[in-house]
Amino acid sequence: GMMFVNIQLPQNASMERTNKVIAQVSEHLLQTEPDAIEGVMGIGGFSFAGASQNAGILFIAFKPFEQRTKPGTDLFSVYMRATEYVKTITEAQVTADVPPSISELGLSSGVDFYLLDRAGLGHEKLVESQNQLIGMAMDSGKFAFAMPFSLPDEPQYRITFDEEKARMLAADLSDVNGTMSIAWGSAYVNDFIDRGRVKRVFVQGDAGSRLTPEDLDKWYVRNSHGNMVPFSAFTSGEWISGSPKLSRFNGFGGMEVVGFPAPGVSSGDAMNTLSDLVKKLPRGFDLAYAGLSFEERRAGSQAMFLYGTSLLIVFLCLAALYESWSVPAAVMLVVPFGVFGAIGATMLFGLENNVYFQVGMLTVMGLSAKNAILIVEFAKSLYEKEGLSLFDAAVTAARMRLRPIIMTSMAFILGVLPMMFSHGASMMSQLSLGTSVVGGTLAATFLAVFFVPLFYVLVAGIFTRRHADPPEREVSPVASDGPRTHETPI
Repeated sequence: GMMFVNIQLPQNASMERTNKVIAQVSEHLLQTEPDAIEGVMGIGGFSFAGASQNAGILFIAFKPFEQRTKPGTDLFSVYMRATEYVKTITEAQVTADVPPSISELGLSSGVDFYLLDRAGLGHEKLVESQNQLIGMAMDSGKFAFAMPFSLPDEPQYRITFDEEKARMLAADLSDVNGTMSIAWGSAYVNDFIDRGRVKRVFVQGDAGSRLTPEDLDKWYVRNSHGNMVPFSAFTSGEWISGSPKLSRFNGFGGMEVVGFPAPGVSSGDAMNTLSDLVKKLPRGFDLAYAGLSFEERRAGSQAMFLYGTSLLIVFLCLAALYESWSVPAAVMLVVPFGVFGAIGATMLFGLENNVYFQVGMLTVMGLSAKNAILIVEFAKSLYEKEGLSLFDAAVTAARMRLRPIIMTSMAFILGVLPMMFSHGASMMSQLSLGTSVVGGTLAATFLAVFFVPLFYVLVAGIFTRRHADPPEREVSPVASDGPRTHETPI
């Protein structure tokens, strides 16, 4: 229900220029998106990258979901149109950002990472490597765009104190630093009451005496003898270029970069591309993911472990149910059909491999095994207790359990089907979960009827033996010399 637009002008651009760009973007969005956007609030001098007069940000509030029923009024459609428009603005670098799906995990969606200077090569090398990495990422075709999520270097005036001259003039360095901090910055003094309200008192030099480097000559510091010593007697200054703020991550100097994958490219593929590109940078630079990207990277490495653990638990439960290690294998062989169905449905609708898709995969694994159990359980009973052959037992069980399998599976699919056509809040999460579950359940249901009997016949024929029939009772022949007569004595 909301979107951001970050605005970054060249170094030392005035606040007037920044506000002009803010007004231009706000007016365009309000005029071109009246059916989707409810209001726009622009702030000059501040952005998520930092506070500066050449930075700005727009907070875009969307109308409630029930009022955005027309096609193209959803968040991502507006975001794509806004992205195309801001590319036409030449006097500033403007980017539209969508908040992450999980709040408090970063400031925007996409790939969020830091380029770290682990070898201490310096700020200039870090900025140079950052620009090189962004250029390679854009040339790879995996990113729609990538940009530094920090304020660029700007001109700064560095003042150097000559400690020996200051000591010769009996000027204490703590007094020098205190005077500079109060005059050119500010200092809190105390509070006072004005018409019933408590207000704070700050001390600062007059604006006309702290605008240019030459104004430094206007200031004095009191030495230990009580005399006033001019700053020009022990200081010198020069113009340099430096970062407006110190940026560090995990104890190392770092620069934050945000990249948005190109259409059809998942965030996982984009991060794998970055891992390959960073190896081409000078030695000593490394990547560290942050926000939602960090959680996605950590969860992605656990996906195979979770899938394997789920399959193991299902197998052990089936082994305990059938009291056999081989028969459950016939049930587990049908799970890949459900997995392929979930992957195929997700790719067919152009969805991503996200955490909701992974949850759907785990659900499909259980549902696939459920359908196979209905057939294997009856086939095992017919084979071991009724005395049917493996083939006849499997075919008979599939025929007998066809209706329950179709009934239970279709009931589940119809219950999940509304998630595939959801809209509004959490739309993408419901689409990913519903599409993967429906696709996997359909594939596992209709293929299980044909393949589970086959798997059971193969597995049972290889790993099990049919119980031997009880041996027939042997009848010993009796020699017959004719009818015997019994004489009963009287």
